Formats: sequence, structure tokens, C-alpha cells
Amino acid sequence: MSRPPFSGAQHIRLIAYFLATFLFTWSVWFAAAGLAAPGNTGFFGVRGPVFLLGIFAPGLVALAFTAHAEGRTRVTQLLARIGHWQVSARWYAFALGYFAVIKLAAALIHRIVTGEWPPFGNTPVAMMLAGIAVSTWVQAGEEVGWRGYALPRLAKYFGLGGASLVLGALWALWHLPLFFLPDSGSTGQSFPAYLLQVMALSVVLAFLYWKTNGSLLLVMLLHASVNNTTGIVPAAIGGAVTPIALGGSLVAWATVALSWAVALPLLVRMRGADVQGMLTSASGASH
Repeated sequence: MSRPPFSGAQHIRLIAYFLATFLFTWSVWFAAAGLAAPGNTGFFGVRGPVFLLGIFAPGLVALAFTAHAEGRTRVTQLLARIGHWQVSARWYAFALGYFAVIKLAAALIHRIVTGEWPPFGNTPVAMMLAGIAVSTWVQAGEEVGWRGYALPRLAKYFGLGGASLVLGALWALWHLPLFFLPDSGSTGQSFPAYLLQVMALSVVLAFLYWKTNGSLLLVMLLHASVNNTTGIVPAAIGGAVTPIALGGSLVAWATVALSWAVALPLLVRMRGADVQGMLTSASGASH
């Protein structure tokens, strides 16, 4: 199936979407970094609400662009995807368990390579599940924009698999300031390792979005699960100061390799995927 060339008013609007989102988020995050209260060195202290506004930028900009170009009805259709919950139970299990399995497998690789288990996190499972339940709704701030708005439009030009890779690279780049701002949780860590992992995750999220007929709820759940289970086997290196280097722990690179072991077969399965249903209101049964 031939695709339209990446040119014209629609592609200009899509480029403008990413530029506006980056400008919004990065401005807010750098402003948040400058709001340190005396004695408060934590990045998410009093600056938390300001930082959170930046997280919601992808969705807020997407809603503004949709309202301007397509009207309120399309805004309602986009938001309605959050309520698209009637999908097969296996996709809920996949969203909840995908990254936890990846992390445990990375720990096993560490054990095989070094003869020792890596340090495991001490967050109780109940607390992880509670974190997923709460932060799933926060992920609407990103997923309304990334998967709800940008992915289907990129897929018109690059196909679903290609779009997932382009979006993954842009999504990772959107996080770049966090590797330089102090006390962000990512400060000084290997951005190249992060870029590769996020691109693989973007493929998985695109596949899930496609297979659930455009359910934002399911990609929000997967996104929240990744964020809240990464600490099962921490990959961060203490005292890291070179975010652009190809550093990173064995756990980090094992996680990258395992993520791509999942993503590559999904890219093959997404070849020729029909994305038209992702541009209309969420309805119908899941695949």
C-alpha cells in the first residue's frame, strides 16, 4: 500500500506539534529545576507540581492542536479512548507483566554472566501495584499525545512499525533534560542505553495500541507498569556523570537487549497494519 509523501500542511502541523511539546516541557522542567527551596535538594520536592505540568505537555498540546484543526468532536473522540477498557484480559496481563518479566530476565542474565545476582529493589509488590493504579491516570498526560495523537499520524507516512521507531526516538529525546538536571532520577545515566530501550518500548506500545483497537487506557497501564516496576532490579549507576557516553550497567544493557528481543518480532507483525481505525473513535472489539 502506497503512503503519502511526508509533505504538505499535515506534516507541518505534526512537526509543529513536536516542537511545541518540546518547548512547553523543557521550559517547564528547567523552570522547575530553578525552584529549589533552601535545604530542598530533591527534584520532586516543592517543584513537583511544576515538573508535573511538563509531563502533561504532550497531551495538552495534542488536545489544543486537535481542537484547532479538527474541532471539539475530535477532541472528545480522542479523550474517549481513555475509556476504551473492553479488551481481552490477555492484554491487561501483558501490560502489567511485560516489563517486570524483562527486569527479572535481566537479573538472570547478570547472574549467568557474573556469577552473582544484581541488587534487587526493596519496594513491596503491593506498593508497586498501588503506584501503577495511581500513575496510570497520570500517564494520560503523555499518552494522549504520543500514542493518541502522534502515532496514528506518523503511521500514515511511515507505517505503524516505522512510526513507532520515529516516535520512540523523539519520545526519548523529550526526556533528555532529565539526564542533566540535578536529582531527577536519571541524572548522569547513559542516554544512549535509554534511547534504545525507549525505542523498543515504543514498538511494544504501538503494537498494544493497535491490537486493542486504539485503547489509550491499555497503553497508559503499560507505561505506568514500566515506570513502577523498573525498580525491581535497579539499573542506575551511582555517581554517574556522563549521560552521552555508552556507559550503563550490565542490567541496563541486558534490559535493552531483552526489550529488542520482544520488539523485533512485533515490528514484523506490524508490517502492513491498517491504522485507519486508530484515527477514529475507539469502538468495537479488540483483536
